[in-house]
Amino acid sequence: MADSTKPISETSAARRARGYGVGSRLALVGVVVNFLLALIKIAAGIFGHCYALIADGIESTLDIFGSLAIWFGLKVAAEPPDDEHPYGHGKAEPLASVAVALAVLAAAIGLAVESVREIITPHHSPAPFTLAVLVVVIAVKETLFRKVAGAAEQLGSSAVKTDAWHHRSDAITSAGAFVGISVALIGGPGWEPADDWAALFTCGIIGFNGWRLLLPAIHEVMDTAPPREVEDGVRLIASRVPGVRDVEKCRLRKMGTEFYADIHIGVDADITVRAGHQIGHDVKDAIRTTNPAIADVLVHIEPIEPPTNPAPRGGD
Repeated sequence: MADSTKPISETSAARRARGYGVGSRLALVGVVVNFLLALIKIAAGIFGHCYALIADGIESTLDIFGSLAIWFGLKVAAEPPDDEHPYGHGKAEPLASVAVALAVLAAAIGLAVESVREIITPHHSPAPFTLAVLVVVIAVKETLFRKVAGAAEQLGSSAVKTDAWHHRSDAITSAGAFVGISVALIGGPGWEPADDWAALFTCGIIGFNGWRLLLPAIHEVMDTAPPREVEDGVRLIASRVPGVRDVEKCRLRKMGTEFYADIHIGVDADITVRAGHQIGHDVKDAIRTTNPAIADVLVHIEPIEPPTNPAPRGGD
């Protein structure tokens, strides 16, 4: 039996390592890009008298720490199980997502306060060249979002998804700043705060995205059940294994990019312990082979009594 499960374990380990490796590399790419864009936006905002661009640059600076947190969380999550963490270190991934989502919410509140302060403070109109800077930023960040979001979908990683939406939030913020600056330039005197109003509006969008990313990460930390179709698929696979007469319970929880399953199956009460043990292994192997995202399956055997023959009726 040990030999039959070895290839499955190696496949699961390889899948986990590949997934975390891809996520870590994308997070580091995000760090480099955000660092460069933050310098460009803050410098352009200072020389171009545009607080919306400065706020955008500050948000990109916070994204650097967010991407680093995601990278660190993925590196820890990639560590194999040990004596203190028999189920592995996968929870480091959603914990990193929680930390980053909270940082996004804090950034949205802080930038909103500064936007209001700029609205009530007289200042110069933004310089036209700031629009060109924003066009480049929007193109770069939207491209990064699409690439990282695609990887998150393939890996099933909440942390990588959080990192992807960091890039989308930055693109939205820059688009809002572009609209505000355009209004300020077209409107002329009296319309100088338009870019600050745009910054305030995009803060609301950033805050909404932060909240939207926070909830699934918290659910994962709390071992919330995955979508019902995942459980239904596991039940169906188990029910098709020869010797399984019933699937009584099935519970799954997500650990990083993988799932752990606990399943109760019913077998004929009259078979030997050895035969029941073999059926349990067959169920485990079938589930893990069919769905590589499931790292391990704990199978509990329940005896099912054979139906009793009804007593013959009198006169028959």
